Amino acid sequence: MFVSVRRYRLIEGSLSDLKQRIDKGFAEQMSAQPGFRSYHFIDCGDGIVMTLSTFSHAHEAEASRELAQRWTDENLQDLRFTRLESFGGEVLVSRAAAPG
Repeated sequence: MFVSVRRYRLIEGSLSDLKQRIDKGFAEQMSAQPGFRSYHFIDCGDGIVMTLSTFSHAHEAEASRELAQRWTDENLQDLRFTRLESFGGEVLVSRAAAPG
């Protein structure tokens, strides 16, 4: 499994509006990508948000970064934010609770 992590600072715009756009638009596209495992959009407070995307293989995680950039350019022109960092890597240890 491979993970992509991106962290941003929202400078201008509503976090609520951004969350809704991500939920209705980007997350749906992301979940349809080959090798998709999970996607999380996280409010870290003070205008900082982070995304965590998990895929089966490294090349699928890399493709998700390209999708994220393209989607952002096309759908978030009216918001101002700065990407603080972007990185990824292979998952070496993982645990998850069973659903339900």
